[in-house]
Amino acid sequence: MPTAPTLPALLPTYAPYPFPVVRGAGDRIFDDAGQAYWDFYGGHCVCATGHGHPAVVKAVADQAATLLFYSAAASLPVRDAAAAAITAFAGMDSVFFCNSGAEANENALKVALLLTGRAKLAAFEGGWHGRTMLALSVTDDPKITEPFAAHLTPCLRLPFGDLAALEAADFSDVAAVILEPIQSMAGIKTAPKAWFQALRAKCDAAGTLLIFDEIQTGMGRMGTPFAAQFYGIRPDLLTSAKGLASGVPMGAVLMTSAVASRLKPGDLGSTFGGGPLACAALLATVEVIESEGLMGCASAAAARLREELAGTAVTEVLGEGLLLGLRCARAAELKKHLLASKILVGGSGDPTVLRLMPPLNVSAEALDALIAAIQAFNP
Repeated sequence: MPTAPTLPALLPTYAPYPFPVVRGAGDRIFDDAGQAYWDFYGGHCVCATGHGHPAVVKAVADQAATLLFYSAAASLPVRDAAAAAITAFAGMDSVFFCNSGAEANENALKVALLLTGRAKLAAFEGGWHGRTMLALSVTDDPKITEPFAAHLTPCLRLPFGDLAALEAADFSDVAAVILEPIQSMAGIKTAPKAWFQALRAKCDAAGTLLIFDEIQTGMGRMGTPFAAQFYGIRPDLLTSAKGLASGVPMGAVLMTSAVASRLKPGDLGSTFGGGPLACAALLATVEVIESEGLMGCASAAAARLREELAGTAVTEVLGEGLLLGLRCARAAELKKHLLASKILVGGSGDPTVLRLMPPLNVSAEALDALIAAIQAFNP
């Protein structure tokens, strides 16, 4: 009788690196043989202040020793402080804390449906917003959305950055428009400032809420606190996660007073959202970004990469700040070459674009290594 296959205890999801990661320090990670890798992937855009920043580690350890957890049933000074810090940093008025980017987007979309009474959403071709049901409704990734098509909320999908298509669209029955200011998974696609301004005006005219999905563009990565400041647009809701707490799981739905004032207790809720550890890590993250000038570091690193990668196999550097795409006709080969050079980068939905999402305090030594490896790549 055939033997049943042995299943791993951990359900496989993504194809892992060909080595286990056992330690991180700054802009490097280390495998079980002690080999170091420059981390330009950043744990998928999460390690904003680097691996194990001393201020973040201390904040989490001190908080764990003081109060490891209590839910929103109690008022917590650390949660109140975190809310004040992130709303000031983002230029928004109120925040709901949750646990992930998908959860943040799910709640932002739910708020829009609730407050407008409309039953339709709008999003953009190439947008990627998460795996929960409302987030799937606005995500443009058929391999994960089609199995649930019968359960998804109707969504008007428009080409990203196309002004004519935007002007022709009808938002009269649309509760909210959600977008990534830079489409990361799609291959670091950007749009001009004038397009964002037209989108803001169209939403205002139609009574449609505008949601910026800043899960990857936020927390100083573009050289400004969020892309909202970079493009000069104030959305009605802004979602954040990834680097929000330097790797401690946390999500946030930031909103204007016009939105927050219409919500009542019980409309949103989360047991673990805004937990003490995450709030302590958020406070330390904002402090490190501001006190160490990491937004300026991100802009300077991006400028150096654009200058020194000119004339290499990278034909174009896409994106802003440290959310960058490297266009290369032989991107898959370049990625393997970089891995062999002990440098980690990300792929994208565009087979010609690799993504860079390193810590904002990426070192000159790491940049030297990346630039030298790309200059040495000769396919």
